[in-house]
Amino acid sequence: MKHEMIKIKMFLILTTLTIATNAFGQTKVDNEEKPYIEVTGSADQEVIPDEIYINIIIREKYVNKEKITIESQEEKLKTCLKDIGVEIKNLYLSDANADYVKVKWRTKDILTKKDYTLKVSNATTVGQVFLQLDKLEITDAFIAKVNHSKLDSLKKEMKIVAIKAAKKKADYLLTAIGEQTGKPLIVQEQENRITPIAGVNYRASRSSETAYNVDQVKVTGSGEVEELQFKKIKIEAFIYVKFAIK
Repeated sequence: MKHEMIKIKMFLILTTLTIATNAFGQTKVDNEEKPYIEVTGSADQEVIPDEIYINIIIREKYVNKEKITIESQEEKLKTCLKDIGVEIKNLYLSDANADYVKVKWRTKDILTKKDYTLKVSNATTVGQVFLQLDKLEITDAFIAKVNHSKLDSLKKEMKIVAIKAAKKKADYLLTAIGEQTGKPLIVQEQENRITPIAGVNYRASRSSETAYNVDQVKVTGSGEVEELQFKKIKIEAFIYVKFAIK
């Protein structure tokens, strides 16, 4: 009886070892990495800015001892903007704190200024705006930034094109060696660039003899506006994908 019990225990131990060995062997096989291919797809597109932001600073001033208020200059500016087809709703104070900034003038009077932002949609209008500012003798104005109204949707489109390009690249590379692309194992966005979107910052100097050069926009002293464009905004997307090989 005792010998039989020992045999049963030994059998159970051997059975357990066998199951453990099989399980280890199965895990080792499952953990073996399947063949794969790594590729990066890219896409880019250039668009002409259709949102151009001009910063305009109107200062209270004296002309022949007569004070020219900000309000009077603002009304004249609005009239000029209407004349060239710019909607007045696109002219607004630059920020919530852009009310009045006091500046000492000589020792008697306090002069003020207001900072405005004007949004226009094309380079020709930019040139026309600077011409009107010149007529009003408003000399402190510059382009703060450019943008595109559909930038978010364009970025999404480029990402879709980039991931499709990654799949296409994997397909033709594997076809060359008689293999097929399997399911994506990893998908990662890499560096996505948009240039230029800020830092334009072109400032105009007022002179009837000097042309205004705002990037590629040129307004001549004679009042002629050349039909030129801003540098295009370039949108780039890069997607890394790791595909299994069938």
